[in-house]
Amino acid sequence: MLFKPSWRHLSALVCAALLSGCALTPPATQEAAPAVAPCPAGVPAGARCLRGQDSVGAHYLIVMPQKWSGILVVHAHGGPSLGPPQITRADEDIKRWAITVSEGHAWAGSVFRQGGFGVTTAAEDTERVRRIFVSHVAQPRRTLLHGQSWGAMVATRAAELFPNSWEGMLLTSGVVAGPTTYDFRIDLRAVYQHLCGNHPRPTEPSYQLSIGLPADTKMTPADLASRANECLALNKPAAQRSPEQLRKIKTIVDVIRIPENSIIGHLNWGTFSLQDVVSRTAGASPLGNKGVRYTGSGDDAALNAALDAKGLRFQADPKAAAAFAADVDYVGKFRVPVISSNGIRDSTVFVEGSDTLKQRMERAGNGARLVQTFVNSADHSYFGDAMYPPLFDALLAWVEQGTKPTPQGIADRCRVQQAGNPAACLFVPEYTPKALATRIAPR
Repeated sequence: MLFKPSWRHLSALVCAALLSGCALTPPATQEAAPAVAPCPAGVPAGARCLRGQDSVGAHYLIVMPQKWSGILVVHAHGGPSLGPPQITRADEDIKRWAITVSEGHAWAGSVFRQGGFGVTTAAEDTERVRRIFVSHVAQPRRTLLHGQSWGAMVATRAAELFPNSWEGMLLTSGVVAGPTTYDFRIDLRAVYQHLCGNHPRPTEPSYQLSIGLPADTKMTPADLASRANECLALNKPAAQRSPEQLRKIKTIVDVIRIPENSIIGHLNWGTFSLQDVVSRTAGASPLGNKGVRYTGSGDDAALNAALDAKGLRFQADPKAAAAFAADVDYVGKFRVPVISSNGIRDSTVFVEGSDTLKQRMERAGNGARLVQTFVNSADHSYFGDAMYPPLFDALLAWVEQGTKPTPQGIADRCRVQQAGNPAACLFVPEYTPKALATRIAPR
């Protein structure tokens, strides 16, 4: 499907180009009231659940705790999920984030109207579910925006597009480095193809790897995993791999700077998710590896020469890059306090990306509105129930009392709340991430 920008996409492009942080407004359609529905599994006892589908087709779930704090947390979920949106996505999210309701806060989450990389539309859907809550459920005392993983990309867009809607923002395991976040998946595709030569195979039509996969190609994640295991034996213990397979895996791990257990996951993104991205940018790729010098292998000169000789260098299309950035990127002009939290050993969204958030907010004159926390964890999806109450509590104290938290204070708050189980508190207050360029080769 070709990318056909609506007036909102064009407005977003203008906003991004002018770095204005200007706001968009969803159509002033009267939204229908949600209907009371049975709560999905995992919702705290006594809570009341409501479901609905908004005026543009996005399903949503709202959960009201038995005793409400007056706080609304609007949740932007991770992903993006490819294919048609599934209503059960909201059920999965509230089961994971039930701690929000256990703390007495209302929770609202949109499934988003479309699958794949529609960040601006997802930001609009996030705003829309907030309006539905206010119009049909209750008037919150405070409204917080929570972006998890890819949902942090959605949240940063929503915070700039609808600046009057939010009073605080929490970003957890967040994609906060813009399009640069994804550059290493192109690097992985190029290095993998050099080493394995089976994606595509020599007997298959060739294509620019930077498009992910041709639109008419019939391939599934299982097919891709089979090819990766054929070359690297990732489905076998290391002792059962050949010396050649071990060498290839080591090259990927050392050059791309990812653990071996994440290779297939990132190959999936660089294949199927990238295909989705390119379908929205008129078939041209916003990503490339032209001019990148790879380091960390046993022979870097030979590796780079081989990539050149095999035609495994790709130039990002400028128009596609601009369209992608207009849809997904942010400036840092947030009007509200922001707390971020990232796993130090997260191999899905690199902790170094959080340095980009800091740099952007400082450039926008908002450095004082950011507090960053870091977690001694490799988990990407959820740090554990102990970790989120102190983050929300600190954000609320900042919003309501003007008390800016510190990483040490948040860690201390966690230990007080978990007096019987201090090991559940994984904050590392003294940690400072390096720049993203130390993890993903600049271009």
